[in-house]
Amino acid sequence: MPKVLVIFGTRPEAIKLFPVIRALAVVPGLTVRTCVTAQHRGLLDQVLAIADLAPDIDLDLMEPGQTLDRLTARLLVGLGDVMDAEQPDLVIVQGDTATAMTGALAAYYRKVPVAHVEAGLRSGDIYHPWPEEVNRRIVAPIATLHFAPTDTAAEALRRETIAEDTIHVTGNTVIDALYWTADRVAADPSLAAGLDAIAARFAGKRIILVTTHRRENFGDGMAAIARAIGRIAERDDVAVLFPVHPNPNVVSVMNDILGTRANVARIEPLDYPHFVRALGMADIVLTDSGGVQEEAPALGKPVLVMRETTERPEGVAAGTARLIGTDEDRIVSEIFTLLDDTSRYSAMARAHNPFGDGHAAAKIAKVVAHAVGL
Repeated sequence: MPKVLVIFGTRPEAIKLFPVIRALAVVPGLTVRTCVTAQHRGLLDQVLAIADLAPDIDLDLMEPGQTLDRLTARLLVGLGDVMDAEQPDLVIVQGDTATAMTGALAAYYRKVPVAHVEAGLRSGDIYHPWPEEVNRRIVAPIATLHFAPTDTAAEALRRETIAEDTIHVTGNTVIDALYWTADRVAADPSLAAGLDAIAARFAGKRIILVTTHRRENFGDGMAAIARAIGRIAERDDVAVLFPVHPNPNVVSVMNDILGTRANVARIEPLDYPHFVRALGMADIVLTDSGGVQEEAPALGKPVLVMRETTERPEGVAAGTARLIGTDEDRIVSEIFTLLDDTSRYSAMARAHNPFGDGHAAAKIAKVVAHAVGL
């Protein structure tokens, strides 16, 4: 039986790959093995639990404060050992992480074909997002199957001379995960009941959901974001829901600048069901995340992106997302415009979501099955 090895290590990878793993699991004659690197230990485990996934191999490579070069070296050696033991016919990686990049490279060293889920995203700036932009570019010439979420991503691959017959436009699997989880929460509200107290506390207020963790925003950018949040929360009609990323470069700045404010709920990172509920509660999403730029439009939420560039320009083109950078005054101004201008808010909330229809994983599974001879 042909064997596929699915490799991931972070919460976003797990969210975007669990629909693929589920779709592959029902392909007759296919053996599916999963390996997690635990590049993000706690956040990864949250997704594994809700998706009811037990990885076959767990490298558990997370170390506090490890450098990118040390992480990369440990990933490359560890994943190489796994491939030597497993002897897969195809390796599947996702996105732009160090796990995805080293997984592709280790497979290449063994001449094992690689499939790249969420291929073709480009910002055009190797330092924004950093190091994710280069991670994606390293995977591209190695992969033999490129699952591009949009036509724009597919065109970016063509410009890099990737063969047309290896590119498959599927939509983004994060939309599959979002819809699946939203249905589960609707059927069993207890899965996201941890937000009940906050929902009651902020009843009647316009909720701004904030997520921020990008390395390029560490330092002055993060401080400006914190100050902007404080100013936004001064409005009586507004509340800020802020699951704070555990990175010390985020936590320390928010502690120093934001402190304790009545209209700001700084909470621990949310598991995926609670995050999906938080998206549903929000009126506006303020983020520097990549995946959130795709998830929020699927629920009709305007997204203000605290970055100078984005590898997901489709949302900006469709009108559901806006690039605003990390200037404190700009963040405050853009939020207040959406809060006070009904027509501007409606235009973003009703914009077409260009990132998928919730059936990407099934399309990917079909192509993978054919690729391994089934």
